[in-house]
Amino acid sequence: MENNYNQEKQLRYDKAYLKMALEWGKLSHCKRKQVGSLIVKDRMIISDGYNGTPTGFDNCCEDENEKTHWYVLHAEANAILKVAKSTHNADGATLYITLSPCKECSKLIVQAGIVRVVYLNSYKDDAGIFFLRESGIIVDQILDLK
Repeated sequence: MENNYNQEKQLRYDKAYLKMALEWGKLSHCKRKQVGSLIVKDRMIISDGYNGTPTGFDNCCEDENEKTHWYVLHAEANAILKVAKSTHNADGATLYITLSPCKECSKLIVQAGIVRVVYLNSYKDDAGIFFLRESGIIVDQILDLK
């Protein structure tokens, strides 16, 4: 019974953090996809990010053909880079993200010491998810935020 209560409590937290990540993603200037992420450690948000251009670049993410510029940073990469500049570290943390990580970002997640990834929607290529699981990272998708 205690374990069931803890699972329900964790699910409530997971949904709340994903809802916050959705809101954070709305800050993105990208037209095609707005992705938000949070890094949570010991029930404390230690970093956040959304997809967008590097600091100092024009906020436009897509070219005239609606293709995303190659230099646009993904939400989880921004969150990991932000925590790297802080006094925190992501060892043992959970990454909440509105779109499952690509294979490039999955490498960053492993290297950052993140132990769990919770996502809402699936990215077109699931190689990143497979890589995370092969690396021993717990990966959970939550389909319903109600």
